[in-house]
Amino acid sequence: MSEQPQNSRPCPEGKVRNEAGRCVMPEVTFTSLVLSLNTTALFHLGELTHPESGEKTVNLELVKHTIDTLALLRDKTTGNLDKDENQLLANILYDLKMRFVKAKDSAAHR
Repeated sequence: MSEQPQNSRPCPEGKVRNEAGRCVMPEVTFTSLVLSLNTTALFHLGELTHPESGEKTVNLELVKHTIDTLALLRDKTTGNLDKDENQLLANILYDLKMRFVKAKDSAAHR
């Protein structure tokens, strides 16, 4: 029996392979931080299912908190972001604000 090399097995969820072939957490970048916060907001909007339970839940208070966190990052990093980072942050903030308003209107009409 031949054993499968360790590099051919997938990494556990959330990890990536480094140059040496080890499964490690991905590099922390401004982009990965913004994308992580975006995913958190989408989860709290009920647009993503819980990975273990498969359930969707809506918590508009946590969505607003995440949007406020992203707005704080935008305000505190003004002039320090490259063009792509700035555009990503602006696009995500706009998108989340629109989704939040829609979800809030929807909840009010129930």
